[in-house]
Amino acid sequence: MGHEIVILGVFVADTAYRAERQPKMGETVLGNSFALGPGGKGSNQAVAAARAGGDVAFVSRLGDDAFADMAMQTWADAGVTADVSRDPESYTGAAYIFVEEASGNNAIIIAPGAAARISVEDIDAKADLIRGAKVFVTQLEQPLDAANRALEIAREAGAITILNPAPAAELSDEILALCDYVTPNESEAEALTGMAVTSPEDAARAAEALVARGVGRVIITLGENGALLYEDGEPFHVAALRAGAVAETTGAGDAFNGGLAVALAEGRCAADAVRFGTATAAISVTRPGTAPSMPERAEIDALLSCA
Repeated sequence: MGHEIVILGVFVADTAYRAERQPKMGETVLGNSFALGPGGKGSNQAVAAARAGGDVAFVSRLGDDAFADMAMQTWADAGVTADVSRDPESYTGAAYIFVEEASGNNAIIIAPGAAARISVEDIDAKADLIRGAKVFVTQLEQPLDAANRALEIAREAGAITILNPAPAAELSDEILALCDYVTPNESEAEALTGMAVTSPEDAARAAEALVARGVGRVIITLGENGALLYEDGEPFHVAALRAGAVAETTGAGDAFNGGLAVALAEGRCAADAVRFGTATAAISVTRPGTAPSMPERAEIDALLSCA
């Protein structure tokens, strides 16, 4: 049986440390708290989409260890169908996340482990699953050639293709031309275009440059300034929604992309899909953690009805 949304990506176990500041080289500082939880952009996006009401399959590769068991339980709890392989020769990915206590801002190191071994052959083996999707989503945490092949298969089958270009990397015009939507944040948009993005006006210029390279539509997420949709030669700014005090921003982009995928799979127009994604992200930042912070559909609908 097919799934409306198929997401290719990475699971990592998030090890999150909160402290007043990061240590300098050679220094040890006392932390305020520690938390272990499920993460990885693709996995977070799959959890966000499933909680937001999507029918989601997730494609990845795990090690054969305790973190892999955490991944499978996370997906089962959220209602994500896991189409993953276990790799006994590697390890399940892990991430170091430093959260600055005062601001909630973060700095992250990712070691993707087995997911770094996702190959073009792995993608070809999942071709039927990808072809059956209405919406296909991927990011840049797994190898680029695997993402490229999956986008090709999805595009040939007529799926809506979304590339979240994170972490930032140089991309060819060929891969950009396979994308109906590219969804960078401000720093990723700057990495792709060489243009600093600090305002909606900057975002519109960067988006225009990406469309000139073959992307269908561009959505640049702007944090507390919402998001900028560039469609049919016109910029459209969607203001951020506020759902309460910000606990931490980790995972906000993943919440946005998961919500966006659900709205597009439901046939909403791009502007409405951006609003839905913005609402999903707005709720997620009021809670600590990544996957555990993703809201349920009823919460998203309630926030949108008040906006």
